[in-house]
Amino acid sequence: MSIRRADRLGGRAAVAGIGATEFSKDSGRSELKLAVEAVGAALDDAGLTPGDVDGMVTFTMDTNPEITVAQAAGIGELSFFSRIHYGGGAACATVQQAALAVAAGVAEVVVCYRAFNERSGRRFGSGVQQREPSAEGAALGWQLPYGLLTPASWVAMIAQRYLHTYGLTPDAFGHVAVTDRRWAATNPAAYFHGKPITLADHAASRWIVEPLRLLDCCQETDGGQAIVVTSVERARDLRHPPAVIVAAAQGAGRAQEAMTSFYRDDLTGLPEMGVVARQLWQTSGLAPGDIDVGILYDHFTPFVLMQLEEFGFCGPGEAADLVAADALPLNTHGGQLGEAYLHGMNGIAEAVRQVRGTSVNQIPGAARTLVTAGTGVPTSGLILAADG
Repeated sequence: MSIRRADRLGGRAAVAGIGATEFSKDSGRSELKLAVEAVGAALDDAGLTPGDVDGMVTFTMDTNPEITVAQAAGIGELSFFSRIHYGGGAACATVQQAALAVAAGVAEVVVCYRAFNERSGRRFGSGVQQREPSAEGAALGWQLPYGLLTPASWVAMIAQRYLHTYGLTPDAFGHVAVTDRRWAATNPAAYFHGKPITLADHAASRWIVEPLRLLDCCQETDGGQAIVVTSVERARDLRHPPAVIVAAAQGAGRAQEAMTSFYRDDLTGLPEMGVVARQLWQTSGLAPGDIDVGILYDHFTPFVLMQLEEFGFCGPGEAADLVAADALPLNTHGGQLGEAYLHGMNGIAEAVRQVRGTSVNQIPGAARTLVTAGTGVPTSGLILAADG
């Protein structure tokens, strides 16, 4: 099993292009239009044309089929197309699948995309409204009758246990919110550009589901983001220096459910991210001290702390202090709390910008970035690095 040893994908593909629409609360256009705009922008960024594309990857929770986006974007024949399950947990896995296709010679240029009207249309934060019978839905049947209806309520259960175990208060989560909003305030693309917050603002924000306050929960966004993946060799001849995919991994933990894994032995961590962390470190040969920037999925602040602990940046219960000390540049685009909620795809784009040296919040000398996808569900992660 690859989970027990380094895999052979690292260094065989790279991100060559990134592109996005504006991030808003009411796009005024269809999700297909958003996807096509983002794909076009990413190809232009790479210096490629629609005719160069022969592969596409997206999420299962997407109204934009690969063949429809391809047709609308002027892309021709496809030799590879794929969809990843589990919502935001799919983000980095789209790039992993693209890299696998490129490394295997199944495709040469693969576009990963995500586009939705998540604020003006279907709002993921509103929780379960209706669901067709399924084995996955059966797990929710143990939670919904008791009032656990939304993602915030599911995360609150684990967050409460985390605070209890380590003797913390909800203020511990505020450091993540303040950090994200500080970076967003200087990012013109961020919805909360020019709007930093303080720990006092966090503590004064209303309760959503205790111990989560409003400022612990990511925003809802209309928009699109696309990523172009090709071989490292081809990327070197394109418009920007390659962001080499040093390692890519997916992970699901024991007793894994989608957001409601309440019957595990321990509720203070994220075992699915632990699987990803072990694989990324094994394949890359790197350690936490080698990472220059962390782009960690921040749909809810407590899960950012738990991710830092799963990756070994600090010990259990110590992540709030780590974030407060700015020991690791974190979510320099503003994250999903501050920039936009695009199911983590905009975080991948920021990791690429940091490696290129073009972020509006550039960290000097940033050469290696860690990116993670949604937590509480089967998830994924990447390590991207500058070429050479």
